[in-house]
Amino acid sequence: MIDRPLRTFAGHPEPLGPLSLDPTLDPLSLKAAFARFGRLHVPGFLTEDAAARLHALLASERDWICSTIGGGVVADVPVEMIEGLSPADRAAVFALAHREAERGFHYMFDTVRISTPIEKDQPLPDAWRQVAAFLNGPAFLGFVRTLTGDPRCAYVDAQATRYTAGHYLTEHDDEKPSAGRLYAYVLNLTPDWRTDWGGLLAFIDEDDHVAEAYRPSYNALNIFRVPQRHAVSFVAPFAAAPRLSITGWIRDAVPAGLS
Repeated sequence: MIDRPLRTFAGHPEPLGPLSLDPTLDPLSLKAAFARFGRLHVPGFLTEDAAARLHALLASERDWICSTIGGGVVADVPVEMIEGLSPADRAAVFALAHREAERGFHYMFDTVRISTPIEKDQPLPDAWRQVAAFLNGPAFLGFVRTLTGDPRCAYVDAQATRYTAGHYLTEHDDEKPSAGRLYAYVLNLTPDWRTDWGGLLAFIDEDDHVAEAYRPSYNALNIFRVPQRHAVSFVAPFAAAPRLSITGWIRDAVPAGLS
């Protein structure tokens, strides 16, 4: 990972405001489906106002980092550096990443890490801290505990993600016993995404078929049990908008520095 000086974060001067779940959601009514399949797509997850404000936060973000793997090592590169390359050099960066993706687990997408700076007591705009507080608050964690029937759910980590043309996340299962990952989630915040633009959350069965795939529908929560084989499909060159989301894992313990 490339270390960078701590940034001043000029954006997001205004508070995000309260976030809330759609009050009509009933996790008990969804519990049986989740138990049967180990995954669920929940549309209309937030109130309309909360979803709109979160989308605006993501859409206005200026401090994206392109996260990928280079030569087997995690590489974080500020997006402005990639955007400053010549078209030929930028194409070469993508081509190199795509060649590495042929051989196994690989990814390339833009991110703003939310939980990591909080856990390390590093600077982070208040708006992102509000997102983390909401995800670890009683409404979200209560929904998850009721839906899954799992009282172990104790902590939700998070990052903002942005997939644009050429981005992807190849097959993996999220298993990492030392991290205490119980469930993975994706809160989708892209209006009007077309299925043929790619960026689908695809679940892979024992025959290597796509058993099911979720379009990143606006204001929908995708949640699934870990481990489970899945991928995010390649975003097409003709995708007319970025695929925006808040994503992470629901874990069985609060990090030591936060408890």
